[in-house]
Amino acid sequence: MAYLLDTGILLRAFDPASGDYERVLRSLDLLWQRGETLFVTVQNIAEFWNVATRPIANNGLGLNAVEVAKQLQAIEDFAIVLTESAQSFAVWKRLVIEQSVVGAKVHDARSASVMLVAGIANILTLNERDFRRFAGLSPISPANVTPS
Repeated sequence: MAYLLDTGILLRAFDPASGDYERVLRSLDLLWQRGETLFVTVQNIAEFWNVATRPIANNGLGLNAVEVAKQLQAIEDFAIVLTESAQSFAVWKRLVIEQSVVGAKVHDARSASVMLVAGIANILTLNERDFRRFAGLSPISPANVTPS
């Protein structure tokens, strides 16, 4: 199976101070052991860079660009980066209009649109509720990843 990794998963995987750190790493390790194919979107990468380089005082991780570039390389080593297309834009536009998606939730719709076009149903996320609105997607919490 294929899994998209939500931005929160990426951030917690590189933040040992996070209460979710161990659970996220365990779920990623289990998915890897099961031979699952892992994906991220360009949107996830941009959000990851944004939060990782943002000062701690502004709810970021406070890392410098060199450190984050190394983390980005690690992400690219274990996950395939999906790009957007005219088709994913059309799906995104349909999703936000039909479901009246507003504010920051447009980013979730953007990830969902890329997933739907790529035929990826599963998203590993700490925010399952945010993705339940999108038909055809299965949001999965790290706590629900089990050995095969």
